[in-house]
Amino acid sequence: MKRILSALLMAAMSMSSLAEGVISTPDGLIMATVREVLEVVKQDKTIVQDQPRLQALVDEKILPHFDFSRMTQLAVGRPWRAATPEQKESLVREFRAMLVRTYTKVFSTYPNPEVEVKSARLLDENEATVRSIIRVSDGRVVTVDYEMRKKDGGWKAFDVTVEGISMVTSYRGSFADEIKQVGIDGLIKILSEKNRDAGDVAVAAKKG
Repeated sequence: MKRILSALLMAAMSMSSLAEGVISTPDGLIMATVREVLEVVKQDKTIVQDQPRLQALVDEKILPHFDFSRMTQLAVGRPWRAATPEQKESLVREFRAMLVRTYTKVFSTYPNPEVEVKSARLLDENEATVRSIIRVSDGRVVTVDYEMRKKDGGWKAFDVTVEGISMVTSYRGSFADEIKQVGIDGLIKILSEKNRDAGDVAVAAKKG
C-alpha cells in the first residue's frame, strides 16, 4: 500500500513537465492542479519539511479533486450500505485524513521524476481512465492509472491503480478484515487512532 501511494504522489509531483493541459478534461485537471502545487513548493522549498503547512497545501490543492465519498464507499464495500449517516461521515473524514498524512510523508521521496500521460480514455461522458507512466532516476518505469468521474460539472478521481494494483481494492481487503472483527465503529476508531498517533509523531519530530 505504501508503494502504491508513493507512486501516486510521485505522479502528482512530476506533471509540471507535461504540456499545458485543459482543466475541463480529466488529464488536463491533473496537470493543472499539480503544476499549481509545484509552483508553491518551488517558491518556498522549506514547506516540504514543515508537516502542518505541507498537509494544508495537499489538503487545499490536491485532495479536493478526489471524490472521497465514492472512494470510501468503494473501499468499505458492502458494509457501507448498513452504515449510519454519521458513520459514513466519520469514515470519509478519517480516510481523507489518512491520505493527507500519507501524501505528506512521501512528498519528497522521488525528486525530479519524468511523467508521460499515455491516454485519457472516456468510458462514457461522465467517466474516464487517465493512463500514465513514471520514470524515476534509478531507471524504473511505473504505470499509474487514474479512474475519474465527472461530478457537479468537474472531474474527480475515485481510484488510482499503480502497477495493476488498485488503491481502493487494496484498502477494501484490510477494511473488510477490520469490520469483520470489530465492526464499522471499530474501523473508524482504528483509523482515527492511526491518524492521531501519526500527528503526534510529526509534532514530536518537529519539536525535536
